[in-house]
Amino acid sequence: MLTDSAQLHHLKDVLRLKVNDGVNISDGAGNDYSGVIRSINRKQVDIKVTLKKMAPENSLKLTIACAIPKGSRIDEIIEHLTQLGVERIIPMRTERVVVKLDSAGEELKLKRWRKIAQSAAQQSQQNSIAIIERIMEFEDIVLSSRDYDLKLIPHLAGERKPIKEILANYRPKNIIVLIGPEGDFTPEEVALALANGFVAVSLGDKVLRVATAAMVVASYIKFTLDD
Repeated sequence: MLTDSAQLHHLKDVLRLKVNDGVNISDGAGNDYSGVIRSINRKQVDIKVTLKKMAPENSLKLTIACAIPKGSRIDEIIEHLTQLGVERIIPMRTERVVVKLDSAGEELKLKRWRKIAQSAAQQSQQNSIAIIERIMEFEDIVLSSRDYDLKLIPHLAGERKPIKEILANYRPKNIIVLIGPEGDFTPEEVALALANGFVAVSLGDKVLRVATAAMVVASYIKFTLDD
């Protein structure tokens, strides 16, 4: 039985499916289901499942912790990272992030971001929906990153290795990447990340905007490492 309002809207009003139509859905955790619609109305869809495909256990898990940019560009970031198959997205506060939200504003933003991720997953026929975490502080993310196989921090100054070189020498299954704000991370933030096992990498000679950097990193990692 399917009762989620967003998925109901997608099946009824976008795909215009009816009783006895075949349907493919996912549970948001990477599992796919095929079935036939037995009944459908404004509140629920009853589906007879005929085939279940479990999520592969060896798939790459990619987390992007992204500094919150000005305006609505975080919406774009969440939409495109979800379409690229990023598993987890963390909106991040850093020293140079200028966006300020109170607790009520954060709650409204979080609801909006999760709806964007769900819609993007449906549109791109993703098996799973990106997990959108609550806004976190840079330091908290860095200090709670022990469980990742590979931890990357692209930034613009100091000693760095090309991301291509790093990925050529690793076959990680669980990666986190920190994407900095306009103006880059502070030297103190970079030092904290390096002290906690992050690898400093370069994305090339060009200075990229936050949204562009997030999508470039996610695309390159997914296409390089994802089986």
